[in-house]
Amino acid sequence: MDIDYRLAFEFAPIGMALSRNRAMVDCNRHLCEMFGVSRELLVGESFQVLYPSAVEFERTGARIAPILNQHGTYADDRIMKRASGETFWCHVTGRALNPIAPHEAGIWTFEDLSSRRPVKAELTAREREVAAHLMDGLTSKEIGRALSISHRTVEIYRARLMRKYKASNAGDLVHKLMAG
Repeated sequence: MDIDYRLAFEFAPIGMALSRNRAMVDCNRHLCEMFGVSRELLVGESFQVLYPSAVEFERTGARIAPILNQHGTYADDRIMKRASGETFWCHVTGRALNPIAPHEAGIWTFEDLSSRRPVKAELTAREREVAAHLMDGLTSKEIGRALSISHRTVEIYRARLMRKYKASNAGDLVHKLMAG
């Protein structure tokens, strides 16, 4: 039986996008449904439209480029934004088609995690980044290195997160972050 790869892309049970220089060249139906935007409005647009802020888009691009250069792939959990303005946790995985120029062209998948990890607190862009790394099990020093900030600054953000989530300790914070 012949497989129609275009049909497989279009009806994949996960959001998918093809990129060129951080803009969407193509995307599938599931991605459009997840973000609440028509394909016509996404194709040709920068991925920035899917982020809560331009700052997060820029920081993420800077953070993933060296990893894509080194490994050719990248994955993380991050907060994204639907067309309605609602933020949600999303697992994003990507592969650079040219690891030497990682943003030149790639394929990306997006999995909506909102059913098992709702966003319950209003967080700043940096708090979202720190929270994502905490859920990956990184220490303050490791988070600091990943975000190019001091581990003391990470501790400040961790304290803010603990207050916002009313967590009694780091383990409780991670548990509450995972729960939303």
